[in-house]
Amino acid sequence: MNTSTIGLFAGLLLAIAAAAGGFAGFLLAIVLGAAGLAAGRFLTDGAKGLDDLMARRGRG
Repeated sequence: MNTSTIGLFAGLLLAIAAAAGGFAGFLLAIVLGAAGLAAGRFLTDGAKGLDDLMARRGRG
């Protein structure tokens, strides 16, 4: 799966959350998605802090 496909699925899931749960459901989906991203990055990449998550790797 490339990043465009993952972005498409994430957008569709957020749209479903907004339609089903209104604005509160939309915000909850964003918060839980960010928590899942942070947990996944920590477990797979070993990123420890926010600066590690935001750092560009191998560019420039």
